[in-house]
Amino acid sequence: MTRRYCLALDLKDDPELIAAYERHHQRIWPEITASIRASGIVDMEIYRTGNRLFMVMEVDEGFSFEAKGAADLADPKVQEWETLMSTFQQALPWTGPGEKWVRMKRIFKLETT
Repeated sequence: MTRRYCLALDLKDDPELIAAYERHHQRIWPEITASIRASGIVDMEIYRTGNRLFMVMEVDEGFSFEAKGAADLADPKVQEWETLMSTFQQALPWTGPGEKWVRMKRIFKLETT
């Protein structure tokens, strides 16, 4: 049984930085994809409109944001990637200090009967 999470984040509103961010995501480091998969994320997509990013994650039953966060802090390559990505990203106006990707609240689902 998988679960889905949707998250949002903004990029700095600079066309050159946005283009560079997209280029980095066309060739993500193998250590980063390995870390993502090892945490229990089975699928991930990132979409962009303007400078707003929207991430969809499908996770397995063993996934937790807390465990992923702890593993990321302990992994020097993930920290290097996060530092690099921070040069392109900016927090959403309503986030707390140090928050980047923020979980979104689902407000509608089309149900079939």
